[in-house]
Amino acid sequence: MALALPGADIWRFLHTNAFRIAAVYFVLFAVSVLALLIFFYVSTAGFLERQIEATVDAEIRGLQEQHDFDGLIQVIHERSAPGRADNMLYLLTDPELNPLAGNLSQWPREAHQVRPGWFLFPIQVATRNGPETHNVLCSVFVLGNNDHLLVGRDLRDAAEFRNRILTTLAWSGLIALVLGIAGGAVMTRNMLNRVEVVAKTTEQIIRGDFAQRVPLSGSGDEFDQLGSNLNVMLDQIERLMTGMRQVTDNIAHDLRTPLSRLRARLEVTLLERPDAARYAEALRETISEADQLLGTFNALLSIAEAEAGSRRDTATVLDLTTIARAVAELYEPVAEEKGLVLRFDAPLAVNVRGDRHLLSQAIANLLDNALKYTPSGEVVLSVRGDESSARVAVADSGPGIPADRREAVFDRFVRLEGSRSTPGNGLGLSLVRAVARLHDGTATLEDNNPGLRAVLTLPRAPEPKDSAAPALPALAPSL
Repeated sequence: MALALPGADIWRFLHTNAFRIAAVYFVLFAVSVLALLIFFYVSTAGFLERQIEATVDAEIRGLQEQHDFDGLIQVIHERSAPGRADNMLYLLTDPELNPLAGNLSQWPREAHQVRPGWFLFPIQVATRNGPETHNVLCSVFVLGNNDHLLVGRDLRDAAEFRNRILTTLAWSGLIALVLGIAGGAVMTRNMLNRVEVVAKTTEQIIRGDFAQRVPLSGSGDEFDQLGSNLNVMLDQIERLMTGMRQVTDNIAHDLRTPLSRLRARLEVTLLERPDAARYAEALRETISEADQLLGTFNALLSIAEAEAGSRRDTATVLDLTTIARAVAELYEPVAEEKGLVLRFDAPLAVNVRGDRHLLSQAIANLLDNALKYTPSGEVVLSVRGDESSARVAVADSGPGIPADRREAVFDRFVRLEGSRSTPGNGLGLSLVRAVARLHDGTATLEDNNPGLRAVLTLPRAPEPKDSAAPALPALAPSL
């Protein structure tokens, strides 16, 4: 996104969070630079003043070492001789402030009342460009014979050095501020560009292009993390919408036949000669068809409920062994009717955290499938657990499922060719996987050699305080 935009674009740019962040950054940067420059200038100026005062003090101590008055005058004449470049100023006067020696013509008015201490006064100095006014920092004291001595230093070099520091600091501050503005502009532009990429992607998705994803820069920063999360969310939404379309198509396809058959049966019954026995038979067949339709819709509702996670908040710690045993007891008559052996193998209690109704329905679906597709032999329902997981396995001795079709059968309404003639609608394993995902687990199919082994794996939960589990109500499988 360009920064220099006319009209409404500039107004929109000034109201972006990126601009506000950059403005705050610039203000903080400017204040920090200004504070640093002030501190540097004050420290440097103070150091110069201390150096000048130390120089003047050293001159005064050197003059005080002179033991006779004539020697003092001689030293002052030597140190104040023309041509010296140390900018030192000296003035020795009698008690009436009449000059006796030094390079000052008269006692300054600012130090007229002689008392020890520091004074600052101006002097006129002749230069190539004409007379200039310089400030002098001096110290005065009274000698033993009541004569007065002034020792000072011209601050011209210090003033020039201070001005040079001010100029350097001013340019440094200006360059720093320009760099701060440029850095803020670059940061703002980068942030707006990253946000604009996300905005354009979402606009394309809103228009119906659900294959679009937020491009990642590969830096791993916050924008990449946000983009990655958005892409994961979009993948999930696309899967759900694809599943919804498939469910809609499958419902339209799978329910059209029984509904058409039900309607045709009723029409034929009405066209036939009135017969109470025939009407009763037609009603029984109609009720059977309606029960199958209701079973399909109930299974779809259970799958939707599990995938939505609406019952996650009601999860409690449960004994999976107790739930599996109740399901096995429920299906024992079914196994005996088909001449099969149903064996339950669960030596220990295994605790999980979840929804009792959905877990019972998932185990019932696995067991119902095994009994339905096992022509002879036995079906084993087992529960095992380790430190981190609990496993419910249903093993049969039936024909099994080819390895390349074991993932496909978890989709809604998917039925293999060999099971077309068997009652069901292809939703049982879909519910099992939905329940597994709701409980942060997995549902897989394995070889049982011979037969099939269906495994439901769930995270294990700690032992509950109250290990007694209520009796399981009778369940109907959703197949």
